Amino acid sequence: MGCADGIPVLRLQGTPGSRLNRHPKPQVWARLGVRVIMADRPGYGASTRMPGRGLASVAEDLVELLDHLGLDRVPVTGLSGGGPHVLALGAGHPQRISAATVVVGAAPLTDAELPLLIGVNAEGERRLREGGWHALYPLLRELRDKVLADPLAGFRAALSDAPAEDQAVMSDPAWQQTLRQSLTESLRAGAEGWCDEALALYNWDIAPEQVRVHVVWYHSRHDANVPLPAAQRMVDRLPSAELRLWDGGHLETFHREEQLMRDLLARAESG
Repeated sequence: MGCADGIPVLRLQGTPGSRLNRHPKPQVWARLGVRVIMADRPGYGASTRMPGRGLASVAEDLVELLDHLGLDRVPVTGLSGGGPHVLALGAGHPQRISAATVVVGAAPLTDAELPLLIGVNAEGERRLREGGWHALYPLLRELRDKVLADPLAGFRAALSDAPAEDQAVMSDPAWQQTLRQSLTESLRAGAEGWCDEALALYNWDIAPEQVRVHVVWYHSRHDANVPLPAAQRMVDRLPSAELRLWDGGHLETFHREEQLMRDLLARAESG
């Protein structure tokens, strides 16, 4: 996506998501002259499931993808559930990253942070803690059925208690069109891949201290999907990282894609 002969950028989508999870206004990418590379993670869209997979195995997949495309080092950005996968790539294959950005990245939570979550995420976290994959799967299967029946209504119902800033983004027609395409594709094979990924994001198989690239982490002060204290704790554990804050909710990146991409490209060029 973007410019076929542009600067390659590896972009890791959130959870659940697919390779179709582009920015709602892709003319931003064309204006910047970037070629945005995206891929389905295991169990989503056209990718087969990998039960029990972690973060590190996806990093291995991404390296194979870069090899296949003949790319050595690229700027990498990851949104929400894609964020930990950026860190996994930075831990296992730092030589393939020219610059790294995490945007509202997922992070492990403490008990005190559960009340800060939107309801569906809090319920999912409780189920994971109490019964693991088998406790979480019925919830995600039900959500998946509702989303496929009506992607926009299903998603908005799940995020009905999200901050006002997120509600405003969800009312944008361009955002809604992209959401329909991405969610329908990501969940068409079932909810198993979503559940696998939730477990991988809960039980990290890498340590933040292993990440060997500098990370710029953007986060929202009012994020109810990943509370700010969890992000701050993760940034503090990274060997080289900078936390940059903005106002808004989890979907704030909708307004800031060009800013994020320009910063990533500038760091890749200077590095």
